[in-house]
Amino acid sequence: MYKYIFFDLDGTITDSKEGITKSISYALINLGYKVPPVEELYVFIGPPLKDSFLKYFKMDEETAKEAVRLYRERYSDVGKFECTPYEGIEELLKRLHEDNRKLLIASSKPTEFVNDILKHFNIWQYFDIISGADMAGLKGEKEDVIREALRLGNITDENKKDVVMIGDRHYDINGAKIFGLDSIGVQYGFAESETELADAGATYVVDTVEELSRLLLS
Repeated sequence: MYKYIFFDLDGTITDSKEGITKSISYALINLGYKVPPVEELYVFIGPPLKDSFLKYFKMDEETAKEAVRLYRERYSDVGKFECTPYEGIEELLKRLHEDNRKLLIASSKPTEFVNDILKHFNIWQYFDIISGADMAGLKGEKEDVIREALRLGNITDENKKDVVMIGDRHYDINGAKIFGLDSIGVQYGFAESETELADAGATYVVDTVEELSRLLLS
């Protein structure tokens, strides 16, 4: 089916809500903000952090940058490992790798953290290319990391038909559309509604890792 398979990380490979929400709470507390119920912080999972602090807490640019710094202060020590791979995802990665598919990460999380997480859970070896954000925030939009993954994979316009982007938010789907790529929305992640992925124009939407496996391995 698809030769090049781009994966988002948070909400697609790992259930990362604990580490992310605790680190957001840490940043907010240190800046004197009231911390909302944890469920309201799930919107931070997926998009670039600074954008979310600006949008959801109406911070100015400098405050948002400090919020990101504080977030990373906790996340880099403990938060990045407060996550769990979804059941069945490691087996899927292994089978795709054995089937000679090219697996790539396209994540708005900094590349350093992506590598640490994949190595921690012993799934790093299944991936050919890691394309994440930079710590300076200059390359963090989904469009940026997909573009870099295409470049690193030497994927040309002629073979984009062999590429699919997999993710749990509309950012993943919209990023894929910018480059004319197919996409698979995974409903088991952190979409804000049951229709977010379909409304964004995902080529396919699946509810479980098992459904994703059937689609990719058929």
